[in-house]
Amino acid sequence: MITAVLNIFVSIYQRLAVWGEALFALVSLLIGGIRALFAGGVGSFFLKPATQRHVFALLRGVWPNISLSRVVMKCYGNTGTALVTRRADVVDVLNRNADFEVVYGPRMRELTEGDNFFLGMQPGWDYTRDTSAMRLAARMTDVAEIVQPRASELATKIVDQSGGKIDIVPALTLEVPWDMTDTYFGCGGARATMQDWTTTLFWYLFQDLGADAEKGAVALQQAGELRSYLDAHIADRKANPTAAPDILNRCLALQASDTPGMSDLGIRNNLLGLLIGAIPTISKASCLVLDELLNRPEALASAHRAALNDDDALLAQHCWEALRFNPFNPVIYRRATHETEVANSTLRRVKIRKGQIVFAANFSACFDRFEIPDPTSFRTDRPWETYMIWGYGMHNCFGDQINQAVIPAILKPLLKQKNLRRARGEAGQISTGDLGFPAHFHLEFDT
Repeated sequence: MITAVLNIFVSIYQRLAVWGEALFALVSLLIGGIRALFAGGVGSFFLKPATQRHVFALLRGVWPNISLSRVVMKCYGNTGTALVTRRADVVDVLNRNADFEVVYGPRMRELTEGDNFFLGMQPGWDYTRDTSAMRLAARMTDVAEIVQPRASELATKIVDQSGGKIDIVPALTLEVPWDMTDTYFGCGGARATMQDWTTTLFWYLFQDLGADAEKGAVALQQAGELRSYLDAHIADRKANPTAAPDILNRCLALQASDTPGMSDLGIRNNLLGLLIGAIPTISKASCLVLDELLNRPEALASAHRAALNDDDALLAQHCWEALRFNPFNPVIYRRATHETEVANSTLRRVKIRKGQIVFAANFSACFDRFEIPDPTSFRTDRPWETYMIWGYGMHNCFGDQINQAVIPAILKPLLKQKNLRRARGEAGQISTGDLGFPAHFHLEFDT
């Protein structure tokens, strides 16, 4: 009886808190929007993570699930747009693979000039075949035995040789993941070219919502160049075998044992997908972590102590909490395979039409007061399940274990430094290229 009464009071408090957050968010958006309007920076204002957090807080309190007939996404066919912001509904959408499908298949086939990659597949034999084979090639034990030590060693060397001033994007956050593709994937190619290819193709697959024709043409050209490189590289490796414990050699060993999906073409397509998902994502996430920590002096000092004490678990917690506030992607999208509903039997129930793109707001889900304790505080004691950094469910990022190891390894040598800070002026802010990925981020520290 006492528990039931307490639950009622907790529920009332949570509801009032959600409404209070919505009201505060509305006021903040109005004030910030007016200032941005007079300053001529409305677009950049709404791209800020803090602004998006306020938008989601407002929606969670007032209109948590939205369904519109308007088509927002142009790159994949659809009949309209929906948005879900409550954590339970985000998880529901991302778990219901039969109702909400991944849409990347058509563009993935353009990049491979034929077959799909498992990120664009629905559950079935092809998905099971390819993911199972690639997990035999990219073994879980490799992360601790090969990937993390190499990333840590290289990052430490780079920071030690920087002399207290470093542009971390070209020197560190792109360099370390490229080195991983070269030494562990076994197909890194020319560094600058591979970094350019993978950044463009990741953008084309996942972020070209407006279907930019000019940039899309560049992406397809670079996809052809990447295919040609991988075809030639696989042929050369078969003609000149090595004993390196890399993914390409393991794929070729699986091919020799007649493992399904391990033809030369299958190996090439799987490697193409892995490359696209590795370099730009790790680099951007690393930059976002540092950007957030530099905005939070107490959190930065705590991360510094964790790095000095070699408390890698605590250091990693700082990284994931920073990405909760400053995420790589604020939404994950799926397409409805038929008419259905989200949040059935609740007041926020919404009907979803067949073909609608549903934006599942993972950024919002990580701040839902009904399921996340003390959501607006920066805390390093949250369970890993709190976060939705690299997707969720069946299509969670294939390399999430690698990301969990490599990002803290990249950042630890920097966070160990005394008085880590931004360079003065604009150089100390993340500068993005045409596709929105970090291109420069200048930091300094005392030597």
